[in-house]
Amino acid sequence: MEDAARGLAERTVRVPGWPGRVGALGGAYLLAGRLADATRIAQDGLTTARQRGERAVEGQLLRVLGDIATHPDRVEADIAEAHYCQALALAEELGLRPLLAHCHLGLGKLYARTNKREQAREHLTTATTLYREMDMPFWLEQAEAEMRQCNDGTRGWTGA
Repeated sequence: MEDAARGLAERTVRVPGWPGRVGALGGAYLLAGRLADATRIAQDGLTTARQRGERAVEGQLLRVLGDIATHPDRVEADIAEAHYCQALALAEELGLRPLLAHCHLGLGKLYARTNKREQAREHLTTATTLYREMDMPFWLEQAEAEMRQCNDGTRGWTGA
């Protein structure tokens, strides 16, 4: 997967599917707990996207970097917030509703885990609304579960 993503990123012409592969690889590394690899591939992809002026890809990769920064083994709340907010601004500007919803979900999770419950509820409510409007049931369930945990007070990082 990494070879394919690198090969696509190194091409001088725009290749359909490149952003999805880079984002998927970063996400796969994140799920595997390979945070250094996830960060490297996402940052490399972000640099390439910015050089090419691919703003939608930039937004997607900023969200992935936000997700990486909120990993329980890393917990870099300020960095995560900055990445999510940058991605959110691009999503709003470009009208990318799924990315918008994912950013709100990421911010909601971040704020719930850092005991900023009111901010968490606002972002989770927005994410839930967007997922429902776009008929994205998998993500709607994720956002609703986060909202329940936030309301129950079962989220939070200790010592973070």
